[in-house]
Amino acid sequence: MSYRKILTRNVLLWMLTAFAGRLPIAIAPLGLVFLVRETSGGYSLGATLAGAYVLGEVLGSVVLGAWMHPTRLHLSIGMAVGGAAFAGLALFPDASMALTVALAFVGGAAPAAGPGGMRSMLIALVDKADEPKALSAETVLTQVTWGGAPALVVLLAVNVSPRAPLGLGAIGFVAAALVLFLLPAASPTAAEDEGTGQAKTARGRVLASAWPIYLTSAAAMAMLATAELALTPLLEYRDLTVNWSGALLALFSLTSAFGAFLYGLRTWPGTVRSQSLVFLLLTAVCVSMSAVLPNLIGIAVAFLAAGVFQAGVMVTRSLSLRERLPEHAHTAGYSIQYAVQGVGYTLTASVAAIVLDGSTPVVAILGGVVITLLLTGVSAAAELRFRQTRAEEAVS
Repeated sequence: MSYRKILTRNVLLWMLTAFAGRLPIAIAPLGLVFLVRETSGGYSLGATLAGAYVLGEVLGSVVLGAWMHPTRLHLSIGMAVGGAAFAGLALFPDASMALTVALAFVGGAAPAAGPGGMRSMLIALVDKADEPKALSAETVLTQVTWGGAPALVVLLAVNVSPRAPLGLGAIGFVAAALVLFLLPAASPTAAEDEGTGQAKTARGRVLASAWPIYLTSAAAMAMLATAELALTPLLEYRDLTVNWSGALLALFSLTSAFGAFLYGLRTWPGTVRSQSLVFLLLTAVCVSMSAVLPNLIGIAVAFLAAGVFQAGVMVTRSLSLRERLPEHAHTAGYSIQYAVQGVGYTLTASVAAIVLDGSTPVVAILGGVVITLLLTGVSAAAELRFRQTRAEEAVS
């Protein structure tokens, strides 16, 4: 089975819009560091700005994505405001620290409903049977974007200007905001109408019912944060060339794109929820192997294999969320998922940094794997209980 069926004019236009809107997100963390690294604030200020940006993403995705009903106009306005914030950072790098931090926060918060809203728009453009392929294609696009973004940031910041990456991000957001109106507007469904009326009072309870799936996202990002942060120290610990870390991280994104492409080519056995848990366990095994293998080839093979299985987690967690939540809650659920994975990544990265100060990279990575397995176990137990409850309700 191929992807040819879903590659319609509207889907291709959606891909263009999604790429333009996600490139700034991929550029932002490293771009903010390069923006101020030669100022008096240096890397410390860069880390502060990146933290403010991520905080804006988390809060914005919850407030704008989960508790509002993002439409094409709302998404476009959010991207335009995000573009203005990026432009402000690029045009006024010598602004006060308070203003710079505020712009970084707004740059993360304003377009934060975009990933969830764009995913819902993509699903509306394809038949239900083609949803796995569409989500796989989205993951491929995301991973390719994230894989190339660090190299693009370094190229522009070093050879053009430290302000160039964020300037490109501003152009990307504005372009996405404009092209978004070329896509067909989604028609409100009965489920969406219900979501704006009587069912609105139970909105929080409906969204909270998917907490085991959100936990899977947090678990996946917890392990990824540990592996990415500890990769360079691990290579140094093994007396290997640390320059390989950049190439391995880029290849990780590309192998994830390849894994997502493979997932969408066929139908896999089991439920998507079961697949998600299996892929997560396989990713944990591969990350563990990368920590204990002593040579570069072993580390690289294990790390890149983890990227392939990580892609399966990314696709199946979105499919699982669609199965668990009613239609009117899909966009909000995606937004909460996006926020939770951001929190999981940030908190675990902070813990890993503390562990690295007092122990070895091997301990840090294996500790992240243990955290992932514990979260996965809780999620799997909750899923089993949910199935038992549904079976009992069906019998009665």
